[in-house]
Amino acid sequence: MAYSTISKSSAYMNPKTYTGNSSTQSITGVGFQPDFTWIKNRNDGSNQSHVLFDAVRGATKYIQSNSSAAEGTEAAGLTAFGADGFTVGNTVTVNTAFNYIAWNWKANGSGSSNGDGSITATVSANTASGFSIVKYTGDGSAATVGHGLGVAPKFVITKALNDGRSWLTYNSIDGATKGTDLNSASAPSTSSAFWNDTAPTTSVVSLGGSVQTSGSYDYIMYCFADIDGFSKIGSYTGNANAAGPFIYTGFKPAFVLIKSVSSTDWNMYDRDRLGYNNGNSGLFANLSNAEDSEYARIQLLSNGFKITTTNAQVNNDNTVHVYLAFGQPIVSTNGDIATAR
Repeated sequence: MAYSTISKSSAYMNPKTYTGNSSTQSITGVGFQPDFTWIKNRNDGSNQSHVLFDAVRGATKYIQSNSSAAEGTEAAGLTAFGADGFTVGNTVTVNTAFNYIAWNWKANGSGSSNGDGSITATVSANTASGFSIVKYTGDGSAATVGHGLGVAPKFVITKALNDGRSWLTYNSIDGATKGTDLNSASAPSTSSAFWNDTAPTTSVVSLGGSVQTSGSYDYIMYCFADIDGFSKIGSYTGNANAAGPFIYTGFKPAFVLIKSVSSTDWNMYDRDRLGYNNGNSGLFANLSNAEDSEYARIQLLSNGFKITTTNAQVNNDNTVHVYLAFGQPIVSTNGDIATAR
């Protein structure tokens, strides 16, 4: 039997819930030193933004998935990455009297110079888990930038850091002629200026000169590849039935991001928030909304996930929905078998 090359998925990607204390605190139990941490205040009714931090840009520097705003610095935000988690100050987006979820990925520290593309970049890459962080400066024209993975990424997210431009994503389902904004519910749009109509290779991501990917600005890019038994970028077709599609991933999902090719939100689910089956309250990457149990729409199972709603966000009839998922192998290198739920 061929086992996954990753025995313990939580050594590379791990959600972590915590309760704020309105002071400072070290969040531990992540299982590794994260290089990319995405935090969301879960239950502040005044609607707090998602805040994303990474080790390449450095602690305290954040960007917001639900906003086109340029990078900001918050001295009381995520203040340090630690050996088993991270430390937060007392700003409301990361640590006041509310509940929080932090999604964490391991790359390879603060990164090093990569000259694989026409643009030299700083790249922090983890080839085992198929995840890398890329920081580069665009030159306003078509270009390429190295990603460090050794395999072609199938999902790419990029954001101009010093300009208020929308985020842009690439996925292998829509292809390299299209791009989808992360900070809005818009459907994919078509432009050769996004990815130069060229799919990522085993060494580089192509950029078409758009201000969203390669204008005269600094950019951060997150690249994700398929790793058998650990991560999956795929799609399914909705049926508008409460007994919706079952999507086989080959692992027990810890995190799932879903976006249809029509105008719908970016739905986010994970295994750590209470009631993850039949009650995993929805969060949305493009919205600042607090989580809402009305949007419990999927079940996370031992070998994939199942849609359990007629809602068009995740189950629009005869519509393609793209997903990005991470989780625990069904059978890992040591033969351990994932539990049913």
